[in-house]
Amino acid sequence: MARKLIIDLDPGIGDALAAVVALLDPELDVLALTATSGCVSGAAATRNLQSIVAQVDPPRWPRIGQASDEDIGRERIVPPSYASLDFLNGPEGLGGCDFNVAELHHLRDSAKLLIETVKANPHEVTLLTLGPLTNVAAAMDRDPEFLSLLDGLVCLAGSIAEGGDVTSAAEFNVFTSPEAARTVLRAQDPKIIIPLDVTNRAVLTYDAFNRLMEGPLKCGEFLQKLLPYSVRAHHQHLGVEGLFLREVTALVAVTRPQLFRMQRMAVDVETQGDVARGATLFDRRRFFQCPTNATVAMEVDVQAVQDHLTRLLRDRG
Repeated sequence: MARKLIIDLDPGIGDALAAVVALLDPELDVLALTATSGCVSGAAATRNLQSIVAQVDPPRWPRIGQASDEDIGRERIVPPSYASLDFLNGPEGLGGCDFNVAELHHLRDSAKLLIETVKANPHEVTLLTLGPLTNVAAAMDRDPEFLSLLDGLVCLAGSIAEGGDVTSAAEFNVFTSPEAARTVLRAQDPKIIIPLDVTNRAVLTYDAFNRLMEGPLKCGEFLQKLLPYSVRAHHQHLGVEGLFLREVTALVAVTRPQLFRMQRMAVDVETQGDVARGATLFDRRRFFQCPTNATVAMEVDVQAVQDHLTRLLRDRG
């Protein structure tokens, strides 16, 4: 039976690739995609979700959650040191490509859709978060039982010893809304955290990228527009010879957890300070540890992640 999944995301190109892979995966039943602001505004995130689903055109379309009015109006907080953020994803997040989509009517607020979908499928839905945790925190605030009704929660968030990517201390998803991240990550409900320490190792090399793009792909026209832009941006702005598979790695943790080495830890988030705001604090002391509240990915089989991506895009794409 396919695993029921909701993805909460702020779709730039990495999120878009993960969403495409999820929608093509026969082992997943994607019930909903919920938009949040982050690397793009809330309005752009909602529009990008519509574009992604329209381009994939899956047999069963997921419901789409709209970033809330408050989220749409919230100014993105991006420090100067991370000015390359927009360059990595292009204008409006999808490499500057303009995909014509029909406006959907009766869109649900993302947090409301999260609650409705999980309540309709209690203890059956895995929630994967690829962006800031604002929607999940809002759902928890509206319904204190929300996390306990999930079958699983997997968060692309934080950094153990890698340092940050948006500041020297903070990873982008946590930095963007540290208060929401603290609310979600401190909760005692089971969760898996996929940190930068793991996702920075998962890179689709130039050779692997070229082999992938040479073969027939489902959603080939869509990916041919997005991925080359991202590869060029990674080289120009990050000096990376390839493409980070951060979001795809987090998705693989849902369907292939055996590819990861996991460790139980206590995690918290710093919400104050000019330097440490948004830092994730993982308690790895041998003695006097705080009670653990998360399972944290420590290592991943990078080749297996690449193989999974290639297989789905070629066989299903």
